[in-house]
This record gives sequence, C-alpha cells and structure tokens, in this order.
Amino acid sequence: MKGIIVLFLTLAVLVIVPAVDLAFAAGDEPGEYVDRRVIIWNLFFRLMTVAFVVGAVVSGTIIWQVWRFRESHPKAKPTPYEGTDW
Repeated sequence: MKGIIVLFLTLAVLVIVPAVDLAFAAGDEPGEYVDRRVIIWNLFFRLMTVAFVVGAVVSGTIIWQVWRFRESHPKAKPTPYEGTDW
C-alpha cells in the first residue's frame, strides 16, 4: 500500500511541477513570451518517458512471474488443494 501511495505521489509531482512552472512562466520584463509548443513538448516527453519506464517495469514483473511459476520449474510443487499426488 505504501508503494502505491509513493508511486501516485511521484506521478502527481511529475505532472504538477511542470504545470506550476508553466503558470508562472511569464517573464518579469515586457516582451518575454512563453513558447508553449516547447513547454508542451517537454511535458509530453517527460510523461512518455515515465510511461515507458512504468511499462517496462510492469512487463518485466509479469515476465518474471511467468518464468518463476511455470509448470516446468524444477522447484515448482503443486499446492495441497490442487489434488495431485506427487
């Protein structure tokens, strides 16, 4: 449960910090403009990087689970409620 909270907190920070930065991005001097295309691309790139990392971790975890608990694993033993007589 603690890990999920940390994950959501991290994702929230990754979204909120750039949004606040964009809100206060106007310069103090007149004539300074914000190039929103660059800011939007930067936010998209950061979030896509996070999405790929999270996807890689989830995919790796699934692959490890399938490999670890396969039927042909030498240490795999059926549980008592499966009804096999090994």
